[in-house]
Amino acid sequence: MGGHSHWAGIKHKKGLLDAKRGKVWTKIVKEITIAAKIGGGDPSSNPRLRRVIDDAKAANMPAENIKRGIQRGTGELPGVTYEERVYEGYGPNGVAMLVEVMTDNHNRTLNEVRQIFRENGGNLGEAGCVAWMFKPRGLVTVAKPAPVDEDTLISHALDLGADDVVTDDSEAYEIYTDPKDLDKVKEGLAAKKIPAASAEQFMKPDTTVPINDAQAAAQILKLMDQLEDNDDVKKVHANFDIPDAILDKVG
Repeated sequence: MGGHSHWAGIKHKKGLLDAKRGKVWTKIVKEITIAAKIGGGDPSSNPRLRRVIDDAKAANMPAENIKRGIQRGTGELPGVTYEERVYEGYGPNGVAMLVEVMTDNHNRTLNEVRQIFRENGGNLGEAGCVAWMFKPRGLVTVAKPAPVDEDTLISHALDLGADDVVTDDSEAYEIYTDPKDLDKVKEGLAAKKIPAASAEQFMKPDTTVPINDAQAAAQILKLMDQLEDNDDVKKVHANFDIPDAILDKVG
C-alpha cells in the first residue's frame, strides 16, 4: 500500500491533517487562480476549476473568495501571477519524492524546499531524477458506508471507466482512473446519488520502498509534513511504504 492513499491514511492516523484554515484557503485560492488562467473562468467547461471549487466549498471558503480567485486568473482583477513547478528529490532511505508547487517566486520556493529536504535527511535532485518512477492517476474516494452496496458501487465505477476499486478496511473506497476519466467517474457517480469524498489527480509510484525502522519512518513523515506545511507546496508524492506495525511505534 504505497503512494497517495498511504500518506493520506497516515496523516489521518497521526493527526497531521492541516487544521489551519487560512493556510488551506491560501493554497486553494492559488489553485483557483491557476485553473481559471489556464482553462477560463467558467466551471462548466473547466473540469480543473470545477474540482477546486468543490474543494473550496468543502473547506467552507466564502463564495466571494472563490469569485475573486477566478477573476484574478482571468485577468478581471489585478493579482499575483503564479507558476506551477515540480521539484524532485530523495528522502531518507532513498525514498523518491515529487513536490508540486504553485509560486510567484521560483527561486525563493526552490531554496525553501531544498532547505526542508536538507534538514530532514533528504536532498533535492535534478529534473528527471525520480519522475520516471511515477505515473499520473486519478483517484475518487467514496466514504464508507456508501449509499449503495459494495458490488453496486464497483459495478457503477467500472461502467463509468474506472480502472480499479480498492475495498480494503480503510475508511473510504478508493476508485482509480485514468486522469482524463477522473471527472467523468466522479460526476457519473454523483448522478447515481453516490457523492465523492474527494477527487484528485496524483502521481502513483511504480514500486515502493518498505520502511521497517521506526526512526526512519518518523523522519520521512516529518519531511512530508514540513513540505506540505509550506505555503507554496501544493502536493507531495512519495514511494515509501510504512507498515502499520512500524507506524504504531512512531510518536
